[in-house]
Amino acid sequence: MSCDFLALALPGVQKLSPYVPGKPVDELARELDLDPAHIVKLASNENPLGPSPKALEAIRAELDALTRYPDGNGFDLKARLAERCRVTAEQVTLGNGSNDILDLVARAYLAPGSNAVFSQHAFAVYPIATQAAGAEGRAVPARHWGHDLDAMLAALDDATRVVFLANPNNPTGTWFGPQALADFLTQVPERVLVVLDEAYIEYAEGDELPDGLDYLAAHPNLLVSRTFSKAFGLAGLRVGYALSSPTIAEVLNRVRQPFNVNSLALAAACAALDDSEYLARSRRMNDAGMLQWEAGLRALGLDWIPSRGNFLAVDVGREAAPVYQALLREGVIVRPVGGYGMPRHLRISIGLPEENARCLEALAKVLTRG
Repeated sequence: MSCDFLALALPGVQKLSPYVPGKPVDELARELDLDPAHIVKLASNENPLGPSPKALEAIRAELDALTRYPDGNGFDLKARLAERCRVTAEQVTLGNGSNDILDLVARAYLAPGSNAVFSQHAFAVYPIATQAAGAEGRAVPARHWGHDLDAMLAALDDATRVVFLANPNNPTGTWFGPQALADFLTQVPERVLVVLDEAYIEYAEGDELPDGLDYLAAHPNLLVSRTFSKAFGLAGLRVGYALSSPTIAEVLNRVRQPFNVNSLALAAACAALDDSEYLARSRRMNDAGMLQWEAGLRALGLDWIPSRGNFLAVDVGREAAPVYQALLREGVIVRPVGGYGMPRHLRISIGLPEENARCLEALAKVLTRG
């Protein structure tokens, strides 16, 4: 009789469902016998420009050293981030993508008997990391698809250890402004760690969105999480980082795995930080693509949630899952978000102009067929 290893797992893990990423191009090509070159993937909020030329050059320069372990402390990347972000190196924690940062927070600060607060329709990793740690996850109903910060404050109690905020939020693209964040932070008890997830912050310009770094000095319970996977175009290398007080960073480093960021990722991230022109091009491409999508959706008579990320949540006017499947047969990959409590929406990433046009054309075809 075989052992039931599911029953032996931690209670929180037993109840989890695995995170489902966007469908890869090669997988769709195999399933439907399609030419991979003709498939458009707008499902995972990746940068359509490809990586920075400076990052590629840095990767090539690092290849001969692959027999060596990476710098476990990430000295060079931490130093560059500290200078860029106006903090000390002791305030920087490196992660295998920003997902790793979220998991480190949960492992360091959550346990059975405690809880974490986050918004309805927020990033799936918040409840996953919380439940895996055995803590209670409290999803606060959204307001106009975004964070209801007053309701989130009301959900905090003596057992709350972490509150997760995403600005902009994924998958809705919604955001809150500087005053709203300032008011929230002044009301959160000092014993509650506020994780401000700014994975898409580089796509924002001006003062419409707050810069979490501006609040670190006044709020030692704040942690700002960022990534190189989106605007910096390094999703395949998995490198993210957190900025916090030195004390929180030291705690996270106690549970951080050694060498959690590989040598190619460290080199590429350092180079990407120096490529301001690439980042500017990424913003321009995203801004133009957003306008292209909004015009196309308007022509189709579809609604969408205004976004400050590199994606849009589109209301297709019906159950979205069949529309998603039909788009796959057209060789277009987007992201259904029924699991986020949004059964009528598809999350569609901003791509190259020709990719956006192809997806809009396929969407019109699918919706016309009914």
